[in-house]
Amino acid sequence: MTRDEAVRLAQALLAETGQPQSVGLNPQGFGGVAIENAQLYFEWHDKEQALECSALIHKFRDTPKPGILEGFQQEEKSGTDTGGGTVDYEPENKSLFLSRTFTQAPPNTIFVAEMKRLMRASLVWHGEVLDRVASRVFKR
Repeated sequence: MTRDEAVRLAQALLAETGQPQSVGLNPQGFGGVAIENAQLYFEWHDKEQALECSALIHKFRDTPKPGILEGFQQEEKSGTDTGGGTVDYEPENKSLFLSRTFTQAPPNTIFVAEMKRLMRASLVWHGEVLDRVASRVFKR
């Protein structure tokens, strides 16, 4: 995938969500959108020629307590719908995401549909799965 293709994909999603004039990705290779309660972030990885798309599940105030991240990984392994993404914890911003990386540019319509699917799943993870994992971890 080229950076221009990544920009085109980000712009396609943003146009679909009511932001037709968006640049898609800023000069540093970042972008994002908030749709209803879902937040989706884009990051262009120049070295890998890949677009990483991350739908926020939860932003922690502090480093997650022992067992929390493992609980989310267990949910993923057990088959909880991830919307096509994988559980991804970013320690630098203490945030948990469902992330998906594209190395080939799909057609715009497929990308938009896949990002909507990823965002829907992140909302379920934020609500239902977060509660389920927390109750298991803190029950101990």
